[in-house]
Amino acid sequence: MGAAAPGRAVVEGGSDLDDVPPAGEPKAPVVGARAAAARAAAADDDAGQAGGFLERLRTQRRLRVVTLVSLAAVVLVVLPAFFGLRAASSDPVFSSLDSLEVPAWAEQKVDDQSSGSKWCFIDCTFRERTAESQKPIKDTTAAYTSALTSAGWAPWTVGECPEVPIAKDDPTTYTCFKRDEFTLDLRVSQPECQVDQVAANDPSVAGATAPPVPAKGECVGSAVSIKVQNAIADTRGKPDPQKSPLIGETPDTVLTEDPLLEPTPSAS
Repeated sequence: MGAAAPGRAVVEGGSDLDDVPPAGEPKAPVVGARAAAARAAAADDDAGQAGGFLERLRTQRRLRVVTLVSLAAVVLVVLPAFFGLRAASSDPVFSSLDSLEVPAWAEQKVDDQSSGSKWCFIDCTFRERTAESQKPIKDTTAAYTSALTSAGWAPWTVGECPEVPIAKDDPTTYTCFKRDEFTLDLRVSQPECQVDQVAANDPSVAGATAPPVPAKGECVGSAVSIKVQNAIADTRGKPDPQKSPLIGETPDTVLTEDPLLEPTPSAS
């Protein structure tokens, strides 16, 4: 067994210590099984990091797809359904009447009723609003007339407005208006309590059938009725379809000395 070089340990039988360089000398590259294991471990680490990165990318991509699909569903399905239901549940004509600048005292106990089809299938929609006013007929009529004209309704003078003539001693007012494809009838009359007073004074309904008479000073104000219909369904101011101007009376036949009526002479 030879002498070892100074600064270098010698292990009998061979050992990994043989690969350890002496002090002050650069390390030699790792070779053999340890190098292969190190490279495999490094490759596994790199593969694991790459796999985790790809999985994060897939997760983010799925989240983006879900977000886009959700937004598309909201825009294409939820919003149209919401606005469609809101439009179906609220009548634009009644909404327009709600926006009129009418004083609060002139629109108490508002009640809306409608019938017919908004598509004018068989019958067009007929709308009626009733309300109570705390002031007399004259003040209430002025308030509604001003609000309607400010909203674009133009007074409409037409026959059958009102359909039933109003008596001279009746303070009821009846005015017609027209705007776009709609016509409107405004009727302001005595409140129901005053009608009950008149009925109570009528001998034909006297007795148990007569309505109770309100105390003096309790029956004030007026009643408001607004009727709106499509102009296409309002026949007022239009010619009667049963009386077409193209159809007239058939004149009686008049015989004249027409040479064509004389017999043709026979050949000689």
